[in-house]
Amino acid sequence: MPYCHQHNVLTHMSEEDLERAKEEIKTNMVLPCCHTKMIILKADEDYFWTTDHLRK
Repeated sequence: MPYCHQHNVLTHMSEEDLERAKEEIKTNMVLPCCHTKMIILKADEDYFWTTDHLRK
């Protein structure tokens, strides 16, 4: 992850929030590892598209 440099982070995202992200509704998610807010623009079964660049 870009904020705390962990490769794998378990999130506490609810099913409702995930479904909203899949419908391309902006969804906030706070990463438990570094307490940083990420804005998800859309999602699918494997990936999140966010407002920040997550890979370099």
